Amino acid sequence: MFTVISSDTDYFHKKAGLRMGRVKIKFPADNPLFTCTIPVRIGDINYGNHLGNDSVLSIIHEARMQMLASWGFTELKAGNNSLIMADVMIAYRGEAYYGDTLTVKIYAEEIGPRSFDLLYHISCTRNGEPKEIAHAKTGMACYDYELGKTANLVEPLKSKLT
Repeated sequence: MFTVISSDTDYFHKKAGLRMGRVKIKFPADNPLFTCTIPVRIGDINYGNHLGNDSVLSIIHEARMQMLASWGFTELKAGNNSLIMADVMIAYRGEAYYGDTLTVKIYAEEIGPRSFDLLYHISCTRNGEPKEIAHAKTGMACYDYELGKTANLVEPLKSKLT
């Protein structure tokens, strides 16, 4: 479940004294479908000396690929489906730095006849303290690349998501 506008003012906006609507992603109480760790590389660091926003998108892509690989799938051969990302939302919760190891937990929601959402909870532990880094959602559509149109979500991918 996600809300596009909320009255919550997150870490960065509190720090800057700003009040504005923010993307807020709520995670299911269920256990994640998949958990992995991904190190923050020097190429992930931007001019602000922290994890760049473009790198967060790459990190969630890597986590998704690792999840699919653990099931014996790729994005082009996810069982009897191929996948394409239809949309993405990222809510930045805190800064990550070179040398941090990120933990990415992936959940599935809104599973429909042709698409589903993947939710990503990204965190790290620094100096023994847990730190939330980002929450993200990707809308994934089943896609037939030969026909150039969406396709039905079928087994075995469908059962992996539930």
